[in-house]
Amino acid sequence: MPILKKIFATGLLAGLSSMALAAPETYTVDSAHTFERFSYNHLGFSTQLSRFDRTTGSIVLDRAARTASVDIQIDTTSVDTGNALFNEHIQGADFLDTAHYPQATFKSTRVHFKNGQPTRIDGQLTLKGITRPVTLTLTHFHEARHPMQDKPAIGADATAIIRRSDFGAGKYAPAVSDEVSLSIALEAVKN
Repeated sequence: MPILKKIFATGLLAGLSSMALAAPETYTVDSAHTFERFSYNHLGFSTQLSRFDRTTGSIVLDRAARTASVDIQIDTTSVDTGNALFNEHIQGADFLDTAHYPQATFKSTRVHFKNGQPTRIDGQLTLKGITRPVTLTLTHFHEARHPMQDKPAIGADATAIIRRSDFGAGKYAPAVSDEVSLSIALEAVKN
């Protein structure tokens, strides 16, 4: 009988160990290395590039189940166009309306995986109090131990195209393009 108990105990411990390895892991967004950039055509003259400087949030990743969730908050008052006067202009009621909506959010509804790697994130973007579905395409995903923080970390680059008129910010369209290209660089460290 003792040998059966040992076999059972060993099997139970092995099962619990594999469950622990398969558990979802939570990563906190590294605000110093995460930026949402956006670009649009300005009157046919040039492509204007801007970004948001303050982002927070979390990512939950379960490698074994090939599932994940993304919850991001963007401080829209941190918009950086490269020009203080234009920062103020784009924060106005015609565009971001940061006086009433100082935060934008993105919450995933589904993360798609291929060969064990996330490739696409379907979610809901809320901007100016308006929520619309947006799909982010991952062009890069990397996970490794962070060499400076000595913790597991993940990083990704993602892109999407949205229409600003869908979010009540369509002033001057189509002279200033309604389509806005999003380019996101994200890094997050395990809690």
